[in-house]
Amino acid sequence: MYTLIILVNINNGDYMEKKDYKRIVDRHSASSNKVGNSVIAFLTGGLLGVIGCLLTDFYSSFFEMTSKDASVLMIVSLIFISCLLTSLGFFDKWVNFARCGLIIPITGFAHSMMSAGLEFKKEGLIYGIGSNAFKLAGSVIFYGVGVASFVAIIRYLGGF
Repeated sequence: MYTLIILVNINNGDYMEKKDYKRIVDRHSASSNKVGNSVIAFLTGGLLGVIGCLLTDFYSSFFEMTSKDASVLMIVSLIFISCLLTSLGFFDKWVNFARCGLIIPITGFAHSMMSAGLEFKKEGLIYGIGSNAFKLAGSVIFYGVGVASFVAIIRYLGGF
């Protein structure tokens, strides 16, 4: 997957010039279609939103509860589905296609915790899953709590 580029010219031992190095890197770099990837992420994220709305409507009508309570069940369902699909090996393939459409919502957070836990499950419950489950998601939680605390202090002091 990765190519090792040797920067020493074999003939006279001089280093490669920057323009030659850039030309080699550009030739071997994978190109990405940013517009196409954005459209795919928008459509899959929108589809995930529609699925969330359908689940909320289903739970509120089937269990006769408020939409606020049904939205909690919807979030739990999406987390469960993404964890199940991660453990079965499907979610990674879909993320490669959909990119941010599946990673940015709560499903991406659940996927990051589940995949880290699965990667280290052979090391046991404590040292494997327990200590590594938050390896990817820990920074999100840390900075999320920090920013939320900062905004809460500003709201409190500002009287909003």
